[in-house]
Amino acid sequence: MTAAPQTLVLTGVSGAGKSTVGRALADRIGAVLLDADDFHPEANRQKMADGEPLTDADRDPWIDSLVSELAHRARAGDRVVLACSALRRQHRLRLLDAAPDVALVHLEVGPEELARRLASRTEHFMPADLLDSQLADLEHPSGEHHTVVDGEAPVESVVDDILRVAEE
Repeated sequence: MTAAPQTLVLTGVSGAGKSTVGRALADRIGAVLLDADDFHPEANRQKMADGEPLTDADRDPWIDSLVSELAHRARAGDRVVLACSALRRQHRLRLLDAAPDVALVHLEVGPEELARRLASRTEHFMPADLLDSQLADLEHPSGEHHTVVDGEAPVESVVDDILRVAEE
């Protein structure tokens, strides 16, 4: 078992690899993987599917549900990896305070690679043309208590980087 925090939150815009890296990371450390997309209310999913970006008013109840779930899981003693865009600093701070042992890791991926990845997606409710709005909404976590890793590296290398930093 690794010395990774009880709760690891992987952040980044759509296409950054949060779910893919999260799955590999959760498998490696014996954690439950939660995908924040599963917590969106149907109205948010429909709005994105219609090509309309979410507002902070749309995101706030969604973040509330994630904070509640992380707190519940921490009380139960579950080790968790959460894949969540958390584009805004205020949302990341709320997730960070959701449980006693939370670490935030941002997957940094360039716009060209993001566009390539999103173009190859066929079964996701968020269309690729919302990428620009996500990049515009992203308040980059540099300077926060947040680790930034290269999300363009192979998945196992990204997981290794996350665990290396988590154990420092």
